[in-house]
Amino acid sequence: MGKEKTHINIVVIGHVDSGKSTTTGHLIYKCGGIDKRTIEKFEKEAAEMGKGSFKYAWVLDKLKAERERGITIDISLWKFETSKYYVTIIDAPGHRDFIKNMITGTS
Repeated sequence: MGKEKTHINIVVIGHVDSGKSTTTGHLIYKCGGIDKRTIEKFEKEAAEMGKGSFKYAWVLDKLKAERERGITIDISLWKFETSKYYVTIIDAPGHRDFIKNMITGTS
């Protein structure tokens, strides 16, 4: 029987517009947590809204308002596994108007 995978829990917090969602979405993609086809779909949709650079952020920013405004409003949780780890990532909003959502989501 093989060794069980280690669980890694990550919460990404920081200032508004510091690239939390983009970095987190890119990490998920690079670790194999989302496929290239989906990223290409997000890239096309984001470009149609004039936000082509937001393709990785859209992995986690699902709400229409988040995509239109280009900010995270509510926490987003993503789970995936690699060959060695089970990973859970929480992307938290950075805008001061949504601090309550960040605190609730990370507790």
